[in-house]
Amino acid sequence: MKLLLTAGPTREYLDPIRYLSNGSSGRMGYALAEAAAARGLDVDLVSGPVALEAPAGVRLHRVVSADAMLAACTEHFASCDVFIAVAAVADYRPAQCASAKVKKTAGPLSLELVPTVDILKTLAARKRPGQVVVGFAAETQHVEDYARRKLVEKNCDWIVANDVSQPGVGMDAADNAVLLIDRGGRVKSFGPAAKRQVAEFILDHVLATGMKP
Repeated sequence: MKLLLTAGPTREYLDPIRYLSNGSSGRMGYALAEAAAARGLDVDLVSGPVALEAPAGVRLHRVVSADAMLAACTEHFASCDVFIAVAAVADYRPAQCASAKVKKTAGPLSLELVPTVDILKTLAARKRPGQVVVGFAAETQHVEDYARRKLVEKNCDWIVANDVSQPGVGMDAADNAVLLIDRGGRVKSFGPAAKRQVAEFILDHVLATGMKP
């Protein structure tokens, strides 16, 4: 069974040294990749910039921007059986990237931002029969409601929702607490627990017989 995963943040540069990003550590995606490889799956991990080593038995593809992440995923998506989009992709990028460092001035600085590519929605639209797509929804409010909406809007088979406003769990933390929602609307909760344990919980359900909820 072939598994394609994304992990970590992306960076969208406004000049050669400054960028828009987020606090994702990549631990959740890497934990899923490690757990999947330990189960004997053939794993490709497309990772944004993180301070983590590649899990044993996993092919690691390092990228920086959302566009680069989509390109790397596109190369492997058609042949994978399961795609799990864990990465916290930056939603916006500067409309222009300056060729030299933007110097500080006394006045305010305005940036024009444009949306980045929606990797999950783009790839899920290409899903073939039998292929499984799992999305992640990191939210700070109305967590389950927003996750259910994302599940439908992005054509996922499963969505993993977590509240990143809670200290000590979620983004840039060792532990996580999640809601796993399937296409039929059924929800299961797990955690707080170490991200490797959360990864095993997710794989136990997604890789169950038939995989489809």
